[in-house]
Amino acid sequence: MEILLSTAGGRAPSPPVWRVDSKLPTMDQIAPAVSVIRQGGIVVYPTETFYGLGGHPELAGAIEKIYRIKRRDLRKPLSLIAADVRAVRRSVASWPPAAERLASAFWPGPLTLVLPASPIFPPALLGQSEKIGLRISSHPVSQLLAAGVGGVLIATSANLSGQPPCRRLEDLEIDVISQVDAIIDGGDTAGQAPSTVVDVTAVPAQLLREGAIPWQAISQFLCG
Repeated sequence: MEILLSTAGGRAPSPPVWRVDSKLPTMDQIAPAVSVIRQGGIVVYPTETFYGLGGHPELAGAIEKIYRIKRRDLRKPLSLIAADVRAVRRSVASWPPAAERLASAFWPGPLTLVLPASPIFPPALLGQSEKIGLRISSHPVSQLLAAGVGGVLIATSANLSGQPPCRRLEDLEIDVISQVDAIIDGGDTAGQAPSTVVDVTAVPAQLLREGAIPWQAISQFLCG
C-alpha cells in the first residue's frame, strides 16, 4: 500500500510500508523494522487488538519520540509487549504468585500485567511510577518483532491521545504517519477492545482497565 501525505507544497515523503504475513511472518520480513527500532526509530505494527507504536524501551530518545507523536501526558507510563515469559521476568523486579497464575491462564493474549519495573528502563518510560505493564501478544508479528528487538518492545496504540485506536492502517492519522519511521502492514487487526490491565503489585490484584478479557474471567484465577 502507499500512504500519501498532503502538504502545502504537495506530497510529503511517506515512511516505508512493509507487508508481512500476519499468520506466518518470517524474521526476514521483520528484519527491516527490527533495524529501525534498534537504531531508535518508531514503527507502526499490528497487535492482537489494534495497531501499535513500537520503539526500543531502553532508548530514551525513542521513548520521548513516542510521547511526542501521541501528544501523550508524560506522567502516563508506556506499556510493553514481550516475546516470552523469560523476557518478562528480565523486565521486572519481582514476579508475584498472582502474575504466575494469570500469565499461565491468559498469555499469549490481551492481558497486560502491571509489575514492579526493572531498573534497566529509563524513568521516562514509567511516567511517575515505578511500575511497568507487560503482556505477551498473541499476534505473530508482535511476538517476532519483540524477539528481534531483544525481548521487549514498547506497545502503545498508534493514535493521538484521546482518539480512537486503529485496526486498519487506512485509519491512521496523518499526524502519526508523518512522524513515524516505518509501518508494518499486517492487514486489519481484531480491534473491538484493548487489552485488559491488571495491577498485580496490589494484594489483592486490582483491575485498572477492563478490555478484551472480562474481569470475571480473570478474578477466578486470583483466588487461593
